[in-house]
Amino acid sequence: MARHDAHAGLLLLLPAAAVLLLCARQGVGAQKVRVEEELEAYPNESVDLRCQFIDGGGRTKLTQVSWIWEPIDGQRDNIAVYHPEYGQSFPNLSFKDRVVFLHNNLENPSIRISDLRMSDAGRYTCEYATYPSGNEQGTSTLVMLAKPKNSAKVVTVQAGTKAVVVAQCEAADAKPAAAIKWLASVGGNHSTSTVNGPDGTVTVRSEYRLVPTPADDGRELTCMVDQRTQDRTWVHMLRLSVEYPPSVSIEGYDQNWFVGRQDATLVCAANTNPPPTAITWTTASGPLPDTVEVDANKLTVRNVDDAVNTTFICEVRNKHGVAKHQITILVTEKERPVSSGPATGAIIGGILGALAVLGAIVGLIFFIRRRQDDAEGPPKHKPPPPLKSGGSTELFNKPLEPPAATEMAPLSPGDVYYEPTGSEPVRNNGGETSGALNGGGPPLPDDDYDLSSADHHEPAPAANIARGESFVSPAMYV
Repeated sequence: MARHDAHAGLLLLLPAAAVLLLCARQGVGAQKVRVEEELEAYPNESVDLRCQFIDGGGRTKLTQVSWIWEPIDGQRDNIAVYHPEYGQSFPNLSFKDRVVFLHNNLENPSIRISDLRMSDAGRYTCEYATYPSGNEQGTSTLVMLAKPKNSAKVVTVQAGTKAVVVAQCEAADAKPAAAIKWLASVGGNHSTSTVNGPDGTVTVRSEYRLVPTPADDGRELTCMVDQRTQDRTWVHMLRLSVEYPPSVSIEGYDQNWFVGRQDATLVCAANTNPPPTAITWTTASGPLPDTVEVDANKLTVRNVDDAVNTTFICEVRNKHGVAKHQITILVTEKERPVSSGPATGAIIGGILGALAVLGAIVGLIFFIRRRQDDAEGPPKHKPPPPLKSGGSTELFNKPLEPPAATEMAPLSPGDVYYEPTGSEPVRNNGGETSGALNGGGPPLPDDDYDLSSADHHEPAPAANIARGESFVSPAMYV
């Protein structure tokens, strides 16, 4: 039963598949007009729209060919017609002087459009009137591109407390539309707007806003534009222009103006934008002394005397306001000795500090090297003897007692002994003594005397102390 249903379904699908295959074969066979699918061009240039009829069997008779322009959906304008008997025709007046046929035949009716305009964008259809198959056609899409006209400028503003436009960037008459970005070293934000032109182009404008301060004057702001027709990003750097009232200070007074000093100078330093329109020097007591000369913002006292023992005032004015600053001059009878200022002391202190650090580093290196040498070399001292309870070291805790008086035994010939008060050996030569016992003179050598002789008496043994308990440490090999 299931197999029967499957065969029935297959039989129903076969006619539909046959119809689709037939339509596909007819479609392939019907596409006999060869054109380019899409072309790009720029205003004021020219473009070639190619068209060729392909007839494999040679059974189709070509009657006429026409080029139809579709700027928008639903609008079809015939711009060029070629008939083998009646020749060429250009019915659309806007293309009449700008369109020509490249080949004067039906098989290759390609055309060239010159002096292109942005409004020429759209679909161009090469359409053949044939027999017996009827009309055959192929369509190309012409995309008109326009490079943007890029510009950027600074807007001069006055310092204030509200956000205002300080710079503008524009990419005008572009197709497709451009994209604008900002690279800023200041705070703020930007807004972008677009305007569509009648010819299909787009103008993009961007404005940068911030709350301007005097510190923002002269800072960098960069506009960057990207668009399809550009090889690289368009970059334009701007410097902000923020105007503000002047701020003033007087420089040059070193607190050492004395009677007779020559060419003492004061400078009126003004921070202002735009530049000052007027700089005025006065004194708190009235007009300037006769020995004073003024050159713009510079005041010079040719010969210091008591007349300049006063307060000088500098006033600066621009279109946004006025500011002034004053300084009081104290004239002394004699020149004050010049002492090293804080800068000199700082330099000397820095040098001494550097030397101290260098010395500490050298000392540390020497100490480390010394420790390394000590760790690698042999021991420099003999270790103390071990302490044992009940051993011979207890001798150090007892008082020394003089030895008991003993009677010296008579010496045999050849015997050697040491005089208690001397350091030289004494030898008995058959009843005679040498050294200290022989009249105090030096010991006389005896050629026949040999310490290795068997007749030589061994030295008296040491005290009855076990070796392990001896207060003399064992031998050390170094």
